[in-house]
Amino acid sequence: MYTVIGTVGSRAMRVLWMLEELGLPFEHIAAPPRSKGVTAFNPAGKVPVLIEDSTPITDSTAIIQYLADKHGQLTHPAGTLDRARQDSLTQFLLDEFDANLWMAARHSFVLPEELRHAAIKNTLRWEFERSQKTLVHRIGEGPFVMGDMMTVPDIILTHCGNWALGAKFPITEHRLTEYLDRMRARPAYRRAMARTGE
Repeated sequence: MYTVIGTVGSRAMRVLWMLEELGLPFEHIAAPPRSKGVTAFNPAGKVPVLIEDSTPITDSTAIIQYLADKHGQLTHPAGTLDRARQDSLTQFLLDEFDANLWMAARHSFVLPEELRHAAIKNTLRWEFERSQKTLVHRIGEGPFVMGDMMTVPDIILTHCGNWALGAKFPITEHRLTEYLDRMRARPAYRRAMARTGE
């Protein structure tokens, strides 16, 4: 059985959702970042952590891609052109969405107060809006980022979309708003969001 460490309000949500989509049993420990229950497995104190056979795996993207590959679902096979495109979209979302949102969070509450620069968030919002325009030109007409099949970047994009709204980063592309509504209606997503940790 897998164990997921991290709260639903963190990137651990990505792992919880992936496991719910895969229909796999797991234990959830809702430990916050930098808590003793986290630093025992990840000295950086970051969540999520996935434990399998007493081995910790860190970084949400590494975890969800590992699970997709291992169970042969929500991913295209390695070494295919579809997988290359999928990985390209994953990296785009991490670079242009996740990184901007994380930088904004750092300058809002993560960094020591004397190191925060609130004005940077205006630049980050501008970049986030521009990245949305690029994204809608890169994705197809299907219900998911890769077309007709849900894959790893869908989990990342939906999580980042939720994060953006919470951080008051506007979703300016109508297609992206409709996409987020569709993804948040998925039963596995709702089950993951309802988890508080055992």
